[in-house]
Amino acid sequence: MNGATCRRIVLVTGLSGAGKSSVLRTLEDLGYQAIDNLPLALLPGVATSERCALAMGIDARAPDFDAAGLIERLAGLRAQPGMQLELIYATARREVLLRRYTQTRRRHPLAPEGRVVDGIAAEASLLDPLRREADLLVDTSELPLPALRALIEARYRLGDAASTLTVSLISFAFPAGLPCEADLVFDARFLRNPHYRADLRPLTGLDPAVGRFIEADADFQPFLARLTDMLRLLLPRFVQEGKRYLTIAIGCTGGRHRSVHVVESLAPSLMQAGWRVMRTHRELTAQPAPAPGPTENDIMAAPRLAAPAPEV
Repeated sequence: MNGATCRRIVLVTGLSGAGKSSVLRTLEDLGYQAIDNLPLALLPGVATSERCALAMGIDARAPDFDAAGLIERLAGLRAQPGMQLELIYATARREVLLRRYTQTRRRHPLAPEGRVVDGIAAEASLLDPLRREADLLVDTSELPLPALRALIEARYRLGDAASTLTVSLISFAFPAGLPCEADLVFDARFLRNPHYRADLRPLTGLDPAVGRFIEADADFQPFLARLTDMLRLLLPRFVQEGKRYLTIAIGCTGGRHRSVHVVESLAPSLMQAGWRVMRTHRELTAQPAPAPGPTENDIMAAPRLAAPAPEV
């Protein structure tokens, strides 16, 4: 069923401070009718009465919130013809959420008079069933706001553009963990490593000198050719299955050299074949985390900031 005959409904949930408001604002900018903090009891009526594309925020702030009840209502809505419904779950690491609450000086909705860390733990436990049901899990711990907006825009844009598969290529470092949104993961650690060249170590896979060094590996071109051939086979089949967004993650040890160059080398061939391609280099855009990570005592003792930091 294509975008012209299928009405899109996107539900946004997840942890407080993880970027739900930013996701909703992006969807509203795309043309969705956005409703935040919708009571659970109103969900079926709103979803079936409105005829436009909808983006609705539902989370633990609602007085009648119940994860099992929400999952049951989602199943009923998905069974209705002419309705394409997806659930986005926004999350972030605990230390990142604590840092964001320090910057905004806000109280956690599940611990208005208690410790922020307890509210985070309670909310994560309460929402865990929805995390497992999510169509898109977005970890914003190291995701800049522009990258978050680009991800949402590519996957949820309306109109004819929504019927074309968008391929997101992400470079990353294995020690920092796999990108949680990855559909396919490939390992570039077998290629020769520029890290061990003192003149190349400070550079990245975006620099021509690093690219020439990696491409001098006899196995680079065969790897790139086979990867490209495999994707030429797979991508049309994903389209046939109705998939609109595919994330391909390329990893190496540091996420700065080999994986970056593979992504930059793979993207042009996919674009030449007519695919819409996004590129993200996670370790090149990541904000450095404080060392050591903040404890709740650090949070309570932190000085007031001159201006609140925006939610991501």
